[in-house]
Amino acid sequence: MSKDTEVPNQEAGLQSISRANSALIGIYEISKALTRPARLELALSRVINLLASFLEMNNGLIALLDEEDETTTVVGAGWSEATAKEYFERVPEQAVGQIVVSGMPLVVRNIAESPLFTDWGDFGTAGEPRAFVGVPIKGESRTVGTIMIERRLGHSSPHSLDDDVRFLTMVANLVGQAVAVQTLVARDRERLMTEHHRLEKEMEQQRTDAKQEGISWIIGESPALREVVGKIQQVARCNLPVLLCGESGTGKELFARAIHEYSPRKDKPYIRLNCAALSESVLESELFGHERGAFTGAIGMRKGRFEMADGGTLFLDEITEISPAFQAKLLRVLQEGEFERVGGSRTLKVDVRMVAATNRNLESAVLSGDFRSDLYYRISVVPIFLPPLRERPEDVELLAREFLKRFNEEHGVALTFSQRAMEVLGACDFPGNVRELESCVRRTAALAKDSTIVVNDFACSNDNCLSMVLGKSMNDTHASNRGYVELPIVNPQAARSRPSRRTAARRPPSGRDFELPGTAENSNTVEADAQERARLIERMELSGWVQAKAARMLGLTPRQMGYALRKHGIDVKRF
Repeated sequence: MSKDTEVPNQEAGLQSISRANSALIGIYEISKALTRPARLELALSRVINLLASFLEMNNGLIALLDEEDETTTVVGAGWSEATAKEYFERVPEQAVGQIVVSGMPLVVRNIAESPLFTDWGDFGTAGEPRAFVGVPIKGESRTVGTIMIERRLGHSSPHSLDDDVRFLTMVANLVGQAVAVQTLVARDRERLMTEHHRLEKEMEQQRTDAKQEGISWIIGESPALREVVGKIQQVARCNLPVLLCGESGTGKELFARAIHEYSPRKDKPYIRLNCAALSESVLESELFGHERGAFTGAIGMRKGRFEMADGGTLFLDEITEISPAFQAKLLRVLQEGEFERVGGSRTLKVDVRMVAATNRNLESAVLSGDFRSDLYYRISVVPIFLPPLRERPEDVELLAREFLKRFNEEHGVALTFSQRAMEVLGACDFPGNVRELESCVRRTAALAKDSTIVVNDFACSNDNCLSMVLGKSMNDTHASNRGYVELPIVNPQAARSRPSRRTAARRPPSGRDFELPGTAENSNTVEADAQERARLIERMELSGWVQAKAARMLGLTPRQMGYALRKHGIDVKRF
């Protein structure tokens, strides 16, 4: 081989290596552009601009075809969207159709000599023929677009068009993958958004239904509370007497109001009275009214609560506090619907629905003879037990935020709870129930040092929790001062032989304090205390001296377990 032929071959080889390196760099840069987070149009714009620098083309564009919407997304090199679309519309439809339908590249070495471009017009100045290269962008089962470039032939040899086709085909494959991913993401996003909107509508409908089915002034979403609300709404439609049983602070007055508001008597008077707040003589005057001169100070006739509630609802709270003598008078009104004012002789007839409430064990009072059984059966036609707050912990956060909202509105502040503060509230038993929770929130809000209530703002964090002191002292109080405790099934014959209220009051309660089964009658003896202490120690040893675990074994709360350990002087072992 002569030196004259060796030099051109070396130059051709160097040019080939140069083109290969340039193509590799181009693919690398284009792949980066397509994988960079951006809108599809912006990514395609970057790709076509990179092609312009690597291929030295005059014009070029990327067109994506959407068969469903019958729209076309066109991006040109250095062009505005309108200019790119105008150029695309000038490309002969037959040429674009051949690329899309066949799925094969289209190479026109000289546009002026091609029959496909006979109607395209003048595409260059004299002596500067131009070539056209178009490659398909393929999706999963069809052609989704095309990459088209136009370049002057003078910038490269005719044989380089084959290299351009291979390069553009690789770019088109990358673009096709990017389009497929973007389409998949868009579809998933649309599906998720649709599902999100559907769920939002369902939740809104559920909230609307709950608001319509619920009671607006009773806050809570726990199953226990929803069950009570359902019973209240169902029983409110009839005129039967209702007995609300529950611990102090569970909201008996709110439920009594709900019974009236959801009843056919809602447009009639709703009268309420706390029986424990008045003496027997005053209570009689309050309920039945009095005539002028009936007693000292009765300067005029006064209607009683029964008369005022005629046609409506009368709510008697703490009904177990009325005396046996007054119970007989109350029974007559409930049975016959008639009474006389104090100091009067005229019989008055009324139509009143009775709603009574108690935080004591009314059945126990009946068995001990402290409450008339015939009155009990008259007022307890529909008994409803209100759950204590510790049995519906899901409602603590809702109630706490509502009480804080009211405090903010009353005092013109904007306090909020921290997450840890809300966890502290959720961990408390609240023996005083909703009333105690409200007091805790208001006290903490009043003493908060910042706009956000934190753990250190609570009284329990500073050993000043009144509930803890109250809970400790409750170990030595009478059962009559406790929250409502359901009476277990007993033998009626044995019940008749039970001692009176005064004797029974000396017994320890069977609800919140720890008590061994079968030792209720002997719980004041040294032997019973020793058995109880031994049972505590046994459970603590079985639980590895983990107080919470031992409490679960005994069916107690951790707070009750702590009280029992302190009561019997048991020191918790530390390991």
